[in-house]
Parts: sequence; C-alpha cells; structure tokens
Amino acid sequence: MGSSPARMSSGAPAPRVEVECLKAYSAPLEGRRGLLRLDFNENTIGPSPRVLEALRAIPADQIAVYPEYDGLREAVVANLSNRDQGRPGLTQPLSPSQIGLFNGVDAAIHAIFHAYGDRGDRLLTTSPTFGYYTPCAQMQGMKILAIPYEGSDFRFPLQVIRTLLQQKRPRLLLLCNPNNPTGTRLAPEQILELAVAAPETLVVVDELYEAFTGDSVLPQADFSVTPNLLVLRSLAKTAGLAGLRMGFAIGSADVIDRVSRVTGPYDINSFAVTAAFAALDDQAYVDAYVADVLKARDWISARLDASGVPYHLDGGNYLLIWPQQQPTEVEAALRKRGILVRLMTGKPLIDGSLRVSIGTIEQMQQFWQAFATVESLAA
Repeated sequence: MGSSPARMSSGAPAPRVEVECLKAYSAPLEGRRGLLRLDFNENTIGPSPRVLEALRAIPADQIAVYPEYDGLREAVVANLSNRDQGRPGLTQPLSPSQIGLFNGVDAAIHAIFHAYGDRGDRLLTTSPTFGYYTPCAQMQGMKILAIPYEGSDFRFPLQVIRTLLQQKRPRLLLLCNPNNPTGTRLAPEQILELAVAAPETLVVVDELYEAFTGDSVLPQADFSVTPNLLVLRSLAKTAGLAGLRMGFAIGSADVIDRVSRVTGPYDINSFAVTAAFAALDDQAYVDAYVADVLKARDWISARLDASGVPYHLDGGNYLLIWPQQQPTEVEAALRKRGILVRLMTGKPLIDGSLRVSIGTIEQMQQFWQAFATVESLAA
C-alpha cells in the first residue's frame, strides 16, 4: 500500500508545497473610501464622464449575458497607434492578435508566471519593485534573483542585469519601468538591447506608469525582431478604472496566445469592457489628467526642496519621503486627517520612507498642509 497524501492540521488535503510556504502579497483594501487616496498610485479624481455615461447606459439584460470582447483589442490598437496631441504612434503597427486582455495587470502577471515559470526556473528582477512579482514566482517554485538599485538615486543596475542574463539565463526578466516604488527609469533602447541579448528569456516590461514619463518601449518595439518582449499596460493609473480591473499585455501573437491560455474564458466582466471602450475613446481626458499630475509634481517637489525634507522623485506619479518622525506615526497622523499614504517599512533600500502618490495641485496642497503640520514645518 502506498502512503496516504499529506494533510493539513485541519484534516484537509495539503496544497502544493509552494503554496503552503507562500506569503501572499497583501495590501490594505478596506476603509479607503471618502479619504484622499495617495497610497496606491491610482487616478485620484475618477474616470472620464464618457465612462460614467457608458456604464449608466448598460441595459439590464446585458448583465445576464456572458461578456463579449469583440472590438476591444482593435480599440486598444487604435489607441496605442493614434495618441492625441501629436504624440508618436508605433513604429511597427500592431494587430489585434498581439493584444491580451486581462482582469487587471495583476492577472496578466499571474498568467505570465503560470505560462512560463516552472519549478527551478529563475526570475530576474530588481529590488525594491512591485511586490506581486515575488509571490507569483514563489507559487511556481521559481528561484528569484532580485538585484538592488544602485546609489542614493536608485540607478538601474544595468551591467549586473546584462551579466546575469548571460550567466544564469533566467526564464523571466521582469522590469517595472518606471519602477514602483523608486521611480527609476530605463531607456527604451536599453530594454530592447536586453531583449535582443537574451532571446531565451521572456522580457516583461511593466509600463503602468509610462504615461507620466513617456519612457515606453512600444514605439520602438518590433515584435518580429524581439518576440521575447512583452509589455504590460493598464487603465487603472491614468484612466481611473482601478475598481473595474482592466489590463493589457502587448507582444508577439504567439506569446499572447500562450499567456491567454491559462486564463478563464470570461475573466473580464462586461462593465469593465464597456468602461474600457469609453476610456480608450477619450484619450484627451487621460492626457489632461496626466498634465495636471505633472504640474502637481513640480509644485510638491518645490515645497519639499524649500523645506529640506529628504525625498526622491523620478518617474511615475509618486515620490518617496523620509519624515523626521517615525514613519508609522506620520502615516497614522495623516490618516486621522483624511489622507492615506503608503509605508515602505521593511522594503530594501527605502525602509523608513513613505510613498506618496501625486494627484492634482489642490490635493497636493491638502497633503502638504497636513504633512507640514505633523512634521512641524512651515507650510
């Protein structure tokens, strides 16, 4: 007789060992409504009025029907290829088969690891970076090579990454560009160079914050030359659809097909599809919001410079601040004043800092008044 399967203390069957040992990625999800949300880098004012109109117009019987995605990939291609206000489109035109649709970029990341990560494979990434990459790698039993950013200005460790790509031949290279939370930016030409140099590695570029810096690799990408390149985009940070979960993967049709195979047939709900069509059709709203954030970015950095408060600001719609008082006390005091920021406690290189999302100038004025009061600064 064979041995019986392992069981948990409750008597239930045991999960895979990787899951049993997994520390899941978690983030505070409750009690945020009605407060100034500067903790998760979301759009801070809400989506385009066109989105709200489209959602209100959904007929009741549509809710009883499984979602349909016809035309959404084409809408993504059109949006990427025809940006408003004279921004350049793509050098190599995309086809709908090169667009993957996901229930937020988190689901896309999860699917990438399921499709390409196996026990013993290596993930190469940077540190600190978006926290969800690590549990996704761990649940597949992958080995993680997390390379620290360099210096007090958190420079990208380009030479180390180049060397490890050749020596370790990782299965995945995951780059958040601009990086969350350090804002570190890597030039598109350098990303393409890494992809060309490591054809056996899937190079995934998480571009959720590219609108705030314009560092996207897409305009220069030719997926027939670098089929191992995959780009992630979202409608959460700029278009204000974080609550509906709508993410995209853009790359070689073969890679998109493989990643999409490990998702459910109806992962994206009908409301998200309707909102996505409306948001993609109102790029002017997104551009105006991004412009407001960039103005507020300049405003808050000027106040921080004048006050002498240590901070770091590079790419993205967020910055890092090192308060004089204990970060936990400052975070709690700001929360009492109706303002949420994110503690970076325990994160390598930036422990002791607060990550503050950047909203409009009015919102940053509200933050600065509260922060200056808590820190006893001249507001």
